[in-house]
Amino acid sequence: MVRLVLYAVLLILFVRAALRLWHGLAEGVSGSPRGDASTPAVQMARDPVCGTFVVPERSLTLSVGGQQLHFCSAACRETYRARRS
Repeated sequence: MVRLVLYAVLLILFVRAALRLWHGLAEGVSGSPRGDASTPAVQMARDPVCGTFVVPERSLTLSVGGQQLHFCSAACRETYRARRS
């Protein structure tokens, strides 16, 4: 009886792995991901002090020479200002 249960579990795992492989191959051939494609991509900005990538809409900004710089924190922004002085 235990052997039968183990075989059933192994069969289920094998079928699931085969289905995932099949769906992955189908996704690769079609070129379109199965995920939610309705979410638009967000262009990230890099903090010039620490290098962290931030979402421009949520970052702290500083205008320098007509260019908008984006910072992850007030500390990074103040460090940038101190270096420029």
